[in-house]
Amino acid sequence: MKSSRSKVLHEVCGRTMLDRALDAVEGLGPQRTVVVVGHRREQVEEHLAALPFAIETAFQAEQRGTGHAVAVALEQLGELSGEVIVTYADVPLLSSHTLEAMLSQHRQYGDQVTVLTAQVPDPTGYGRILRDEAGHVQGIVEHKDADEEQLLINEINSGILLFDAVALREGLSHLDTNNAQGELYLTDVLGIARERGNRVGAYTTTDLWQTEGVNDRAQLARMNAEQNRRLCHHWMREGVTILDPATTWIHESVTLEEDVTLLPNTHLEGATSIGAGSVIGPEVTLTDAGVGRDCRIVRSHVLLSEIGDGAEVGPYAYLRPGSQLGSQAKVGTFVETKNSQIGDGAKVPHQSYVGDAAIGAGVNIGAGVIFANYDGVSKHRTTVGEGAFVGSNSTLVAPLEIAGGSFVAGGSAITDAVGAGELAIGRARQRNIPDWVERNRPDTVTGRVARDQAPGTPQQSTAQQDDASSAAREEDQ
Repeated sequence: MKSSRSKVLHEVCGRTMLDRALDAVEGLGPQRTVVVVGHRREQVEEHLAALPFAIETAFQAEQRGTGHAVAVALEQLGELSGEVIVTYADVPLLSSHTLEAMLSQHRQYGDQVTVLTAQVPDPTGYGRILRDEAGHVQGIVEHKDADEEQLLINEINSGILLFDAVALREGLSHLDTNNAQGELYLTDVLGIARERGNRVGAYTTTDLWQTEGVNDRAQLARMNAEQNRRLCHHWMREGVTILDPATTWIHESVTLEEDVTLLPNTHLEGATSIGAGSVIGPEVTLTDAGVGRDCRIVRSHVLLSEIGDGAEVGPYAYLRPGSQLGSQAKVGTFVETKNSQIGDGAKVPHQSYVGDAAIGAGVNIGAGVIFANYDGVSKHRTTVGEGAFVGSNSTLVAPLEIAGGSFVAGGSAITDAVGAGELAIGRARQRNIPDWVERNRPDTVTGRVARDQAPGTPQQSTAQQDDASSAAREEDQ
């Protein structure tokens, strides 16, 4: 992966590959689960410690093959009986349903070993399943050890194996490194079990994606695209309209209600939820956002925020963590909010910054209003009461309280509290200086126009100006 992060901690549709692998096996209700760790073990162990269920780890200090890895895990488990499933943390689309079907067949036939296989068009790089003339599984040969005839086989070993615990221990004790890679192959346990008269079976899946692993960023992108396609298809069947699934990305943890519409280039991440009838997009990213019913969000970014029913956001709005919009509220073009509550029906339509604020219901915030919440050391809150009006291009310097029903004149810098029904004006009185332009900018376009427009200067009509221009042209000729 060429990454500072462990491969299995890279994500597919918002969930790490390791979490996906654990979900698949946890669906079977195992008594114990062991993750074999090696490279970047600290990262993996830290991640596992944060999970809501107990996972054991076994450290493989020296990577000597898959057989050695399983032997390390068995040392961790000690004496055990029953069935043991071996899966891989870099096969992210493996499902509990497939493992359940595999386990059911294993028990039905009384097999000691069952391997998950698939028929693939290009088996290059995979181990091949060897069968006898009757179709019984004889063993697995790795790609590097296969002869020309075996390389023609297109039934491959997924690496997912189910063992009787006793047969597994016995097989591991007879492994050797007499192969092209000089490793202990777990797959050799199948041949050993067969030689000892144990039953060996295969469960074949038709979903090839469930057998595909990830070794680089290109394969990771393929997995993301496939899982996202499946998620989009699922939500469309649940009553969600997705105009362009190819450009719509949805995390596994997202929840959508019926009649939601997702327009192109919409990204829904984390624990985002969207209520019925809302239209999202185009070009919207929602991360851990709660969106109510019948909302409209256009070309905006919303992070860790809540949006009430019927609210409007965008275009080009940025709702940062802690933003809360009431029902029918509006946050419009080039507005940024953070840690602020905007009441029902309140509007912040244009080019404003709203930080650490509580805005009451029905408030109107004019264009270019800045909530100055930071004094260089600490942040402070501003409260704007219900029904207040804040004129355009005003600055509200926190800490500040503007009462309900008050009015702030445009262009004001407000530093003191404003009472109910009061008009607050915080700006210098305008002064007009006569003839300033003619004295200081006489040779500019502004100066010439000022002279022409000065009181007492004869003004030519349009017809007179046209006649004068014609006469001037004739004189030039």
